[in-house]
Amino acid sequence: MMESWNRLIEVLRTSGADAWEAADVMEKGWEFYFIRHRLDQNRSRRVRNFNVRIYRRFEDGKYLGSAGAKIPADAPEEEMRRIVADLCRNAEYVRNPAYTLNPPVPAENTEEEKKPDVRAISADFLRALQAVPETETEDLNSFEIFVSEIRRHFMNSEGIDVTADYPSSMLEAVVNARKEGREIELYRLYHSGSCDEKQVIRDLSETLRYGRDRLNTVPTPALGKADVVFSTDAAREIYDWFISRMSAELVVRGVSDWKIGQDIQDGGEGDRVTARALRKLPNSSRNAAYDSEGAPVRDLTLIADGRAEHYFGSRQFSQYLRLEDSFIAGNFEITGGSATAEELREGPCLEVVEFSDFQVDSITGDLAGEIRLAYWNDGGKRIPVSGGSVSGSMRELAKTMRFSSAGRQFDNYRIPEVTRLKNVTVTGIRETEST
Repeated sequence: MMESWNRLIEVLRTSGADAWEAADVMEKGWEFYFIRHRLDQNRSRRVRNFNVRIYRRFEDGKYLGSAGAKIPADAPEEEMRRIVADLCRNAEYVRNPAYTLNPPVPAENTEEEKKPDVRAISADFLRALQAVPETETEDLNSFEIFVSEIRRHFMNSEGIDVTADYPSSMLEAVVNARKEGREIELYRLYHSGSCDEKQVIRDLSETLRYGRDRLNTVPTPALGKADVVFSTDAAREIYDWFISRMSAELVVRGVSDWKIGQDIQDGGEGDRVTARALRKLPNSSRNAAYDSEGAPVRDLTLIADGRAEHYFGSRQFSQYLRLEDSFIAGNFEITGGSATAEELREGPCLEVVEFSDFQVDSITGDLAGEIRLAYWNDGGKRIPVSGGSVSGSMRELAKTMRFSSAGRQFDNYRIPEVTRLKNVTVTGIRETEST
């Protein structure tokens, strides 16, 4: 199959393109399908494709156009030439201000990458699923495990020739809970690199408890303004708002108005956010040494103590901001919290653990989500509730937000374990009882 890749590179070099990028992506893995804890089927998988992008310059290099496509690894040379010729034509319909592709740059602190062990990772997942503490009324209905070893060989016309090996895994699980003839089903989808057994057991144990509590809810009170606590993966949306606004693309497009050195929390009285891009994060699915454009990935502070520190992003948009050493970050860590998880749950607050959907708009900062399961903490009582919604704006909520010093990882994000936003609008489905 190496001959096929070499043929493609020769096709690109003789295509007449002004510049080009190509990636040889090989994915090898195993799949397991379980009903309850009985193996229904399993199979191995091997997929290989070439991803190609062609660039054309116009008006004496003032503009640059590009077009990309996926080419099957077993495509004959004639088909490769046809696809590349089509891309050369299609690139003529795009006009972007000119930029250059990444040049070869050695990765910092290089170390020999350990080849992913698909067998060992699969065994870790199977062991974790067996250890989930099920009961007569809450159990795993079914689950599917996908474990892959990915090798990505990247080359471009500037001379980059790098290879990255990394694992990528996915776990799908369906949890059932039953009570007095009623039954509820909760679906979970987890992405990771390798398997963190303790985290898998913790997540699914929580899901079993949430299923039980969903069968014992009362309607969410119409609280008006209230403190809302986030302790599940929905909180990623909150912190992704901070991270995305440091993206070079969003800055260039005018979506983010944050400037380097700016206090992005407007001197608020809450905890100050520090956000870092990380080269490696244990068990992450984004631990490749090079980004999708061949730039070496490294640790980089994006936000320091509530102030914008560095932008990050693709070569194109980074050059528009006159950044020459940027990269597309894959792993992120948020720190800066001053409280424990227990302290953040004290006093009246609504802890939402299940949304039908939760989003934070990258442009406006507006957040919104419909409540499927939450816990209303009212003077010592913790009452499971359902229905209604939460809404607000991170532009204001970021000033007074508080979050725990301890963290929790969700694939390529390590974020505070608990986050508390003050004065969020909570629309319930019944009025609060008068006191």
